[in-house]
Amino acid sequence: MDGLVGLLKVRVVRGINLAYRDARGSDPYVVLRLGKQKVKTSVKKRSVNPIWHEELSLSITNPNAPIKLAVFDKDTFSKDDPMGDAEIEVEPLVEFLHMDPEDIRNGTVMRSIRPSSRNCLAEESKVCWKNGRFVQDVILRLRNVESGEIQLQLQWVNMPGRK
Repeated sequence: MDGLVGLLKVRVVRGINLAYRDARGSDPYVVLRLGKQKVKTSVKKRSVNPIWHEELSLSITNPNAPIKLAVFDKDTFSKDDPMGDAEIEVEPLVEFLHMDPEDIRNGTVMRSIRPSSRNCLAEESKVCWKNGRFVQDVILRLRNVESGEIQLQLQWVNMPGRK
């Protein structure tokens, strides 16, 4: 893996007020894409407020490339229905990697990112130093759909021999 900057753990926490795609709700799952990588959660049956708490990992080679998130409704006999999409920037986490965290107190907020027309944030997101790692809690508002948000937690994983 030439050019590997590090690993990013993405905890897909839950969906909030997702769109109905079937008579009884939806059977949602989340797909994350970064470059040629594609990872996805399990399907949650008949829920528009699913709880996943699933951890997915992505190799970061270009910290300027956004992670693309898409939500789908699983269908048995037809193509899965789209339920919205969003993007999340990795750069706010990566900018602190060259810092010496030894003097940072647990729980310190390193940066706040406000919602804007340039991002999919539903509310302010903070990059924090928690339990020896840089962590960002995020709620993304889904685009191209009538409703829905996805809650994520991004956590940087230091690679041995990399700074």
